[in-house]
Amino acid sequence: MNKVAKKNYITNFIEWVIQIIGYAIVLVFVSTYFDTFYINDTHLYLYGILATLIIFILNKTIKPILFFLTIPITGLTIGIFYPCINLFILKLTDWILGKNFQIKNIFIAFLLAILISTINTLLDKIIIKPIMRRIKKNG
Repeated sequence: MNKVAKKNYITNFIEWVIQIIGYAIVLVFVSTYFDTFYINDTHLYLYGILATLIIFILNKTIKPILFFLTIPITGLTIGIFYPCINLFILKLTDWILGKNFQIKNIFIAFLLAILISTINTLLDKIIIKPIMRRIKKNG
């Protein structure tokens, strides 16, 4: 592996770690303020990061398939159906982690899926992108 490829690999890995930590913080934040969204309190950050990793894997594997299959519905609803895909990913994570990660109310969970997506977008634009620009500039 040449020097430039190794540097790009390290930079991409740092960006991925920052995104995982940021998303975990968002999940922990949301779970502490909403009773219908629960992450096990005894190991809050551990399960937050574990849930984030599961969501990341599901977003990279299942979400593109779901998005492709639901393009007509998403088109007809002018994009309003897209948060339902995010909700499905959250419910699948709920099923995988069992009692350590629970979504109790489906309607509130729908709003939480939108809130989590919004917070993650803001986190990405306000914090992650500037950090990565600085790392790429100085590195």
